[in-house]
Amino acid sequence: MIKYMKKISGNPYLQKDNDKLIIDQVPFEYFSENFKTPIMIFLENKIKSNIQSFVKIFKSYFNNLQCFYSFKANFLPEICKIIQNQGIGAEIVGLPELKVALKVGFSPEKIIVGGPYLSTKLLKTSIKNKVKEIIVYSLNDLKKIDSIAKQYNHIQDICIRVNSQKYESRLGVDLNKKNLEFLEREKNKLENLNIKTILSHFSTQMNNIKLFKRNINTIVENLEKLNKIGISIKNLNFGGGFPEATIMTDKQLDFVAQEIKNLLDDLTISYESIYFEPGRYLVGDAGIFIAKIVQIKEKRWLFLNVGNHICPKFSRASLRFYNASRISESHKYKTSFSGIIPTDQDILAKDYFFPEINSRGDKIIITNVGAYCLTFSNRFPYTLPSIFLVNGKESKQIFNPNLEKDFSLS
Repeated sequence: MIKYMKKISGNPYLQKDNDKLIIDQVPFEYFSENFKTPIMIFLENKIKSNIQSFVKIFKSYFNNLQCFYSFKANFLPEICKIIQNQGIGAEIVGLPELKVALKVGFSPEKIIVGGPYLSTKLLKTSIKNKVKEIIVYSLNDLKKIDSIAKQYNHIQDICIRVNSQKYESRLGVDLNKKNLEFLEREKNKLENLNIKTILSHFSTQMNNIKLFKRNINTIVENLEKLNKIGISIKNLNFGGGFPEATIMTDKQLDFVAQEIKNLLDDLTISYESIYFEPGRYLVGDAGIFIAKIVQIKEKRWLFLNVGNHICPKFSRASLRFYNASRISESHKYKTSFSGIIPTDQDILAKDYFFPEINSRGDKIIITNVGAYCLTFSNRFPYTLPSIFLVNGKESKQIFNPNLEKDFSLS
């Protein structure tokens, strides 16, 4: 990697050299001259770098760290395989994701499975393959899991996701009096289950230590409730919620890890392992779109040929925009970006500082789109993007919309 180039969007694998844009070590012109927009590109080396940073920092405070990649952030098999090769585990919510995880080589001992809906087929496949843990969002699922585990003569480890109490969240178990009485009454009857982990996931894009501390307090409060009815929890799972790696710097991530460790030490909480489930942090800033300006309206409104159909606001990505056709020009003028879905809701950004001169046909780079954009996209009746994976000087197409109908799980 050339060190003297100027980073784009804080990403060392997206740089400019005078008027030239370099994607890892591949010239931007390779894509702009050979392929039609929209184009999506993933940076393999950025994914690896993000994993290495996360693990190194958290392992410096937690020898008992276990890390699980949240498949719902990006389930493309090629991306999941890169993560598997780095030794990270998998957190999945449905049977299609589980099939991908097993196919690309994740060991069942590094797979945790859970969600609001646990189908019988998902549970049977999970238990048959002896996944590490099954996460329950409802205590009603315990008897069903126990029954299936008996069929396979298997003792299944269980994680209880507790409600984070954030706003009006309905995800997870509220350990109220009724549910605690149920657990106390049924725990000895569930002979093929071992409740050993507690999970609380507070929010997304958590770049404030106060949010992590609130999540810790939620877990501690519920630990005490479970201990009172004789359920001894071994592992603490704090979920994910980390922003893109270019948003949460190594320094900030180190501060968060240290504060979590200090607070747990101050509370004298004992545990065997601590889990985290990063998704966005690992892949968010490893994805970029190359789009094209297709229309220019008054008051500096630029219409691009990507929008909510493939870059949904629901992804809550930290979008950054650059005119690749004029990469060296200063960002001084407020500009708004819209997609091509015929609705006023298809707005990507308002009053974003951007270069002054823009023309139809100019190529626009949108960064930080590697997480949730594909998994939350609604498709709509527009062409899906060609998707490429870049590693150093090498680039390979991993999805061709002219040959393949979709990239969804099945």
